[in-house]
Amino acid sequence: MMDWTDRHCRYLHRLMSREVVLYTEMITAAALIHGDRERLLRHDACEHPVALQIGGSEPDALAEAARIGAAAGYDEINLNVGCPSDRVQSGAFGACLMREPDLVARCVAAMIAAVPGVPVTVKCRIGVDEQDPEVVLPDFLARVADAGCNAFTIHARKAWLEGLSPKENRDIPPLDYGIVHRMKARFPQLHISLNGGITALDTAADALAAGLDGVMIGRAAYHDPGRILPGIDALVTGRPGGGRGPEEAVLAMLDYIEAECAAGTRLNQITRHMLGLFSGRPGARQWRRMLSEGAHLPGAGPELVRDALGCVESRAA
Repeated sequence: MMDWTDRHCRYLHRLMSREVVLYTEMITAAALIHGDRERLLRHDACEHPVALQIGGSEPDALAEAARIGAAAGYDEINLNVGCPSDRVQSGAFGACLMREPDLVARCVAAMIAAVPGVPVTVKCRIGVDEQDPEVVLPDFLARVADAGCNAFTIHARKAWLEGLSPKENRDIPPLDYGIVHRMKARFPQLHISLNGGITALDTAADALAAGLDGVMIGRAAYHDPGRILPGIDALVTGRPGGGRGPEEAVLAMLDYIEAECAAGTRLNQITRHMLGLFSGRPGARQWRRMLSEGAHLPGAGPELVRDALGCVESRAA
């Protein structure tokens, strides 16, 4: 979710679900150590529980990055071993590390030692390129678990590092949910979550009912949050009722937007995460057009968002 789940996105999503665990976009260990930590790690207290997702392949650097994240108050430190982007491959981390389980184990052990009391988790693929997932994935899980990690989120696709773009890697390799369930049966002591291609809460509920410990939803929650996020609380708690719907979330965002704009944030930095709130509903096109055309203009603020919401409400009346 690089360039997607920044602090503005997470603030919006928390308004729509109290129970969901939020994840940052992936940040490299080097950026945390040498970059602008205030900008990279800033988050609102309302975001908790929130996990910091880190990329890297050097145990000492990852340990230091984990310490920095824990000191900033993050509830979980997640090592990304699943991202297939060109930037990740050039840095020899992300999905490339599926080929090096012993190195991942050393990285995880160093991170765990650095942040006692803060969970260190791993997000991975089922394999890369010509690897046989039935052989590679259980070996990977066993070695990394032996290093102390007991929670994995598995994107149920291979990553093809040769021949597919990062975008194509999100869709073209076939999904294999079955192998994730087999890994849970093989490693019942591990907390295993399913990721990849999940676009409906019914699918998530089925995965949980079948014995998995969690479900991670990425693109569907981002592009159509109004359909996905409000129902998560009831799914998690088993109690009726849920988070805020899109209209309530927009109204709850207005004070945040006013404060952020007063502090120098451009409106479009916030509203770019809000474009899909009313997907499939009357007025959605006008909502997107007003924000897309107006939010980048000087002086744009919460009044533009309120006016755009009026277009949706008038179409629904």
